[in-house]
Amino acid sequence: MPSYGPPPGNPGSAHGGGPVGARSSNRGRAGSRRRARTGAPGDGRQGATNAGAGTGATNTGAERQDGPLWRRLACLALAAAITGVAGWGFHRVFPGTELLLAIVPAAIAPAAVAALTRSRPLWLALALDVIVWLAGTVPLYRTLTPTVFADVANSWHALLTTLLPAQPDPELLVLVHTLVWAAATIAAETLTRTRTRIAAVIPALIVYGVSLLLGVDGEGSNLPVAAALFVLIAALALLRDDRPPVWLLAGIPAAAALAALALVAGPLLPVAAQPYNPRKDVDLPPPRRVDSVSPLDRVSAWLQIPDRDLFTVKADKPLNWRLAVLDRYDGVRWTSSARFQPTGGRVPEGEWTGAADVVHQKVTFDGLPGTWLPAAERPEEVTGVRGLAVDPGSGALLAAAKPGKGFSYEVTSQVPKPSKEDLLAATPVRDPALTAFPDGPQEQLFRRLAQQAVKGADEPIRQAYRLQSYLRTNATYDVTAPPGHSLKGLEFFLRTTHRGTSEQFAATFALMARTLGLPSRVVVGFRPGQASGGVYHVKSGHVMAWAEIKFDKLGWRPFYPTPGRGGAKDDHEVVSSAIEESEELEGEFAKGGSDRPKTSQPQAGEQDEQPSSGPSAWVVAGVAGGALLVAYAGVVVAVPWWRRRSRRRAQGPEQRVLGAWRQTCDDLGLKGEHALTAGDVLSRQPGDISTHLRPLAEISNFVRYAPEAGTEAAATEAWRHSDAIRRAVRARTSLTTRLRNRIVLR
Repeated sequence: MPSYGPPPGNPGSAHGGGPVGARSSNRGRAGSRRRARTGAPGDGRQGATNAGAGTGATNTGAERQDGPLWRRLACLALAAAITGVAGWGFHRVFPGTELLLAIVPAAIAPAAVAALTRSRPLWLALALDVIVWLAGTVPLYRTLTPTVFADVANSWHALLTTLLPAQPDPELLVLVHTLVWAAATIAAETLTRTRTRIAAVIPALIVYGVSLLLGVDGEGSNLPVAAALFVLIAALALLRDDRPPVWLLAGIPAAAALAALALVAGPLLPVAAQPYNPRKDVDLPPPRRVDSVSPLDRVSAWLQIPDRDLFTVKADKPLNWRLAVLDRYDGVRWTSSARFQPTGGRVPEGEWTGAADVVHQKVTFDGLPGTWLPAAERPEEVTGVRGLAVDPGSGALLAAAKPGKGFSYEVTSQVPKPSKEDLLAATPVRDPALTAFPDGPQEQLFRRLAQQAVKGADEPIRQAYRLQSYLRTNATYDVTAPPGHSLKGLEFFLRTTHRGTSEQFAATFALMARTLGLPSRVVVGFRPGQASGGVYHVKSGHVMAWAEIKFDKLGWRPFYPTPGRGGAKDDHEVVSSAIEESEELEGEFAKGGSDRPKTSQPQAGEQDEQPSSGPSAWVVAGVAGGALLVAYAGVVVAVPWWRRRSRRRAQGPEQRVLGAWRQTCDDLGLKGEHALTAGDVLSRQPGDISTHLRPLAEISNFVRYAPEAGTEAAATEAWRHSDAIRRAVRARTSLTTRLRNRIVLR
């Protein structure tokens, strides 16, 4: 090999190509600091060699013991705090202290494991972390349960089909516990075993993102959580950057100021006004039959034993207590299409958004069968029911198990108060499912009688009032009438007996309304009951059924086609008020109103029109995420190749020699360590690498200080040694380590 004698004097750095063994004025201080962390050669420490992988390219020992003890512990504490705060983003899903049981152990324990096992193999630390995760589920379940793995797998869909706030059940909280534990484990082990600054907090940010998606419908805000995360991550970055502690005094207040600015600006962003809600793209549970006996089937039976105590209601005013909503009819019975979803107590709002009375009730069971829960009008909040489920469409309430005697809960309901103008301008919604009439010869009878009843009334709501009045005045209330609401039974009621209970009146009204194009359903509930000291005692004889029609923007409006026991005027307070209102509106229509809607019949083709929809947000997000991954993979593959190619083909032989030295330093894992001399680099490498590294250092030093002497032969020789070192490093480095270095572009 040609002899390249470096000029005397100027020392060089690892990337500058200084003479072998040369020392700069800062070399003593830099070397002593590094030896303090990694140990001098020959003292039994690993130095720059990764003993586990057998490579000289990474300094695992230095990574595991980088910096003073207080700094390492502070970084782990910050990692635990960051993951814990990210987990607190679920406070919109699980309000209350139960969430802390899922977060605190999962955030702290992995940091402790990482601190205790920093010099042990990674597999041992991960095994301990799994044990810690399992132990952390004990406070949630109050025991060690084998269903925890299935609960983690099922909790995603369960939360997406739950109306927030969710019940703090362990089957749901275990998801938060697992996410925080996984993020904390990755963060702690990454900080302990690598030199990355803030890449370790990426899993915590993912946890925070999941909490944002799952908590879209929840109360409160996650902006303070985001601000806290920003400040904590800034503090971690300063600590990992080996900055003096005084930097924290300036950096953290600056980060806090930026976070405060974000708190002010965050609500102004467009995405804050209409965030994406993944629950809109999740299939809800299918409709199910709640009880073996429909509440409508119980009406006649309850009326036969009218003095049976069912429940009591403590309320400010008398109202009808609705129990069940039935909107599907198959020709034999009315059933519910409700898609009940679990909830922690909140009930979604209905269509009506105008003026309304707020009514608070306390309901106590005293013999009411089934799992339906009575409440006034449309509830908005329920407390005291464990395992509560609600149908968002109707507001119907359901308990997970049959309540026993003495069981009580509290309900807050909204009682709509539409104006006279709102009622006069009401138009029915277009919903084929709510106007469907089962096949049978009885449809002609119902249609003929309905058209006869509403003759002369073109406005939809006026037709409903006329139909209500027709049934109240042309049939009689009779508790001894035959029960049942099949088509044949209702035909017998209309043609022959003209006598029935609210079961027949409500079912007949709903079906006749459907022949007119009015979307209808049947509601089973109770009259207010006997008042005594602000408490209403509801007995079985207070049961009643009524019908409702759905109008655009108004929502469902009640109609009472059942006459009183002694005639159409013998009604209780709630029904009497509704009848008086309908009579007043009839008078308004009689005064004239040519601008009112003239027909309730749907136009051809209207029912089949469906709003066009683009691709699902989940699809868009998946495509975008996949594109980002592909783009990053391309960068990971292309950047190292392009860098090496550029150095090998640099202009001039001297630049190609220096490029070979820089490439070798990168291959050895010394990228960015400008304070190291060539002697430092040589002292840390094993024999098979030093064989090629020493002549490469001599060539690069000579060319650096005598660039005019650089030749093509020197460049070719330098790259021959660089390629040999690269092969040796790759042979001594495990595949996983090489992949990790490539992914993070080290």
